[in-house]
Amino acid sequence: MAAFSRRGLLLAGGAFTLTACGPKTAAPVAKPHDPLTLEQAVAGAWRTPADRARDVWRHPLETLNFWGLKPGATVVEFWPGAGWYTDILAPFLAATDGKLYAADLQTNDTGEPASAEMVSAYRRKLREKPKLYGAVEITAFGPTSGPVAPAGSADLVLFLRNLHNWMAAGIAEKAFHDAFVALKPGGVLGVEEHRASPGGVPDLLAADGYVQQAFVVQMGKEAGFILDKTSEINANPKDTKDHPFGVWTLPPVRRSSPRGLPEDPTFDHTKYDAIGESDRMTLRFVKPT
Repeated sequence: MAAFSRRGLLLAGGAFTLTACGPKTAAPVAKPHDPLTLEQAVAGAWRTPADRARDVWRHPLETLNFWGLKPGATVVEFWPGAGWYTDILAPFLAATDGKLYAADLQTNDTGEPASAEMVSAYRRKLREKPKLYGAVEITAFGPTSGPVAPAGSADLVLFLRNLHNWMAAGIAEKAFHDAFVALKPGGVLGVEEHRASPGGVPDLLAADGYVQQAFVVQMGKEAGFILDKTSEINANPKDTKDHPFGVWTLPPVRRSSPRGLPEDPTFDHTKYDAIGESDRMTLRFVKPT
């Protein structure tokens, strides 16, 4: 599908290339088979050092607490990518009798072998450590996909830095609709997304990877959600949002040339590395009871 090709493997805003920032984890590390608190899942020894290094930008403990993740919850993670958040969610839910649905790429519509390989790699990751991850149920999300989870079953649905991809593909409204159907009355939709500067006309294709917060709120309300609250947990005031290759100029992607062209070895990353990862909105929507 051409719309998917336009973004290709930018899934989750480039969640597969990692930076080297110091982790911020003080909780005791639990073994995978032990009962887990959320703090222990975030500090889990199974998470790679590179993944844990990004906690200073993504604040998973604070963010998941803001969204209200509870032991034993049923959660739907849209487009989990390489599994950065899955490495926290799946062990925590498996250890607390919860359930994780991973609504992965609908690869039959993308026409991209690399996308299919990414989905296969995610499945292999889960199969290799079944005791750690538990019984994650993989569904699909895409232009013609069906339910991401049984209707009215989910306590929490997560959109993690993917709205810009869905806007480019023309399926952002479908994402909100599918999330609404999957959630229980009173259930929560958590959104983390690169935040554009306010004002002006929103770019409906999110060509630079940034999305206006007011536009996301509007899409949520049109889908039937109530905006419960917002947070600045993942804000970065140093992000000027005017980078030569969009948000992907910043870590973790660190693009040095237009997409589809070879990397430019002369490109100076210093200024962009000093900014760090993008400024992000963190929103909590609720399905009315």
